[in-house]
Amino acid sequence: MLRTAGRSPTSPSASRPGAGTAVGALFIATSGVWVSLSGTSPGTASVYRCALALPFLALLALREPRSEAPQHGLSLAAGVLFSADMLLWTQAIAEVGAGLSAVIVNLQVVLVPALAWLVDREPVTRRYLLAVPVVLLGVALTSGVLDGGGTGADPVLGTVHASLAALCYSGFLFLLRRSGRRGPTARSYLAMMTTAALVSLPLGALWHGIDLFPGWAAIGWLLLVAVCGQVLGWLLVAASLPHLSSQVGAILLLLTPVGALALGAAVLGERPTPLQLLGCALVLGSVVAVAGRRES
Repeated sequence: MLRTAGRSPTSPSASRPGAGTAVGALFIATSGVWVSLSGTSPGTASVYRCALALPFLALLALREPRSEAPQHGLSLAAGVLFSADMLLWTQAIAEVGAGLSAVIVNLQVVLVPALAWLVDREPVTRRYLLAVPVVLLGVALTSGVLDGGGTGADPVLGTVHASLAALCYSGFLFLLRRSGRRGPTARSYLAMMTTAALVSLPLGALWHGIDLFPGWAAIGWLLLVAVCGQVLGWLLVAASLPHLSSQVGAILLLLTPVGALALGAAVLGERPTPLQLLGCALVLGSVVAVAGRRES
């Protein structure tokens, strides 16, 4: 098992990185519901979800050992990519539909291991290659594409935006994993979210505008996004991914659309179709097949 600088190898993220990534992915799954309930624009949601997380992350960073300095270059680049991913994906939902946009963005399951293979020469396992077609079908079914989830105001432009979001998301995940290997997690992640908040401000203003005070109710929902998604979810993922192969990490993050479907049913009253439930089963089966064995 990899040891990551700035963390104890006996910490939960180091001893059980698969569980940490899975739990983090499920926390991240709540973000879409809270953003939807906030009723805010992509730019407003992007700025607030990052900015509201900063005080919590700063407290965690202060408690982290200072044995090594964070890799600021990686953190800044990851923050820019995360901001671009948030804005592009939210825009794509309206243009191409939530279902197809989710499928395209989750091509990270192919792109992140491809980056790790090209840059880090990380080997690709047969188990993963066999699971990829199954898991992509599972994501497509879970998203509702085959039940009419691929409609939107501008399918062509939406596909472009979703594809760019997939590239940004994959780059963010690759850098998030790499920065965790080279420096303290909380301080590196704090730098990423600070960068994402600052970058989202001008980009969001140019994109579709930012409401600096969307109302207390909206801020309350966005605070839930910040705590559940940015602090609990992504920080758990950031601490766990460096201890996993890129393939296992990418597969585990596909628990996010499954969790989002379950939460949508519980909170928003949405009813999953039989095909969506079949998709969830395929994704969960792939997770067990690829990530079920302990990483060494």
